[in-house]
Amino acid sequence: MKRESVEITEPVDLCLKNGRLNPSALGWSRKPLIRCNLSDHIFRKKKWNYWAVFNQECLFSATISNLDYIGVVFCYFLDLKTKEFFEETVITPFGIGCNVPNGVDQSIVFSSKKMKVSFSERSGMTVLEASFTTSENKAVKANIEIFRANTESLNVVVPWSWWRFQYTSKQFCLRARGKISVDNKVYDLDSNKTFATLDLGRGVWKYSTFWNWASFAADYDDRTVLGANLGAGWTDGTGTNENAILINGRLNKIASDVVFQYDKHDLMKPWHIYSKDSDDVDLEFQPIYHRTAKTNLVLLYSRVHQMIGTFKGFVRGENREMYIIRDAIGWAEEHHARW
Repeated sequence: MKRESVEITEPVDLCLKNGRLNPSALGWSRKPLIRCNLSDHIFRKKKWNYWAVFNQECLFSATISNLDYIGVVFCYFLDLKTKEFFEETVITPFGIGCNVPNGVDQSIVFSSKKMKVSFSERSGMTVLEASFTTSENKAVKANIEIFRANTESLNVVVPWSWWRFQYTSKQFCLRARGKISVDNKVYDLDSNKTFATLDLGRGVWKYSTFWNWASFAADYDDRTVLGANLGAGWTDGTGTNENAILINGRLNKIASDVVFQYDKHDLMKPWHIYSKDSDDVDLEFQPIYHRTAKTNLVLLYSRVHQMIGTFKGFVRGENREMYIIRDAIGWAEEHHARW
């Protein structure tokens, strides 16, 4: 399928009535305009909401996913100062309890004996609540308000074929506030210093895939909030990508693919991430923590190396102005999956 990646400005269905990708949905948008009317494709549909909330002190993440034949819910927490880290996962057969809706702005609730997670949608806001007990018997709780109004986002439909495709909504540089507690220690999240990122996916996937993903957000100066979403691997050869810069709520879509250069045998070494066919992005990423997550079941295999650290270098805005990045908190990862 040869096509240009065009900007979508009006609501459109992701699928035709027979479950085939709608040609009118091909492209990208600044708002979540794609109506994710997924149907059929038994055991191939993948739906998830991944949230990460972070500042200079800590990072907390919660995900609810339904992979059609299995549900996966997980939370993790990292203290960036002490490197204390906790992660817990719940897996349910056939996605029982993981009722992830097709819609982008709908609430999701998961509750089990081991873990409770909810993403409650309110006017211009998501309230993230989570509670679980770690294998070290520490009680972790989070109550976080994430402000989503007045900020553009990156929304892309990625086609591998007319029957295998993914809609992704990357919503980043979002302000957040609230509290995270680990036993008796409380982390206060100041909205002037804390950011949140949503990775929302709705699609019909190939069985085997690989991707790189990088994201960061920072206060560039007293008047400028800046962040980036960069990806590679899974979009190769599709005619589109998930690369964009966000400056004060305004999205600058990057047409060029992005290259991730890193030592696969030593992921703690600096990564070089840059735009392949332009000078829009040139970044060095320095990992400070290596998170690994592996699932190996009969039908599902997933191996994630998520490096949490800092970015430096430069990005360019839509008017070609250069922004120098220093010590911006974020992550870069590689992910292999058979699902």
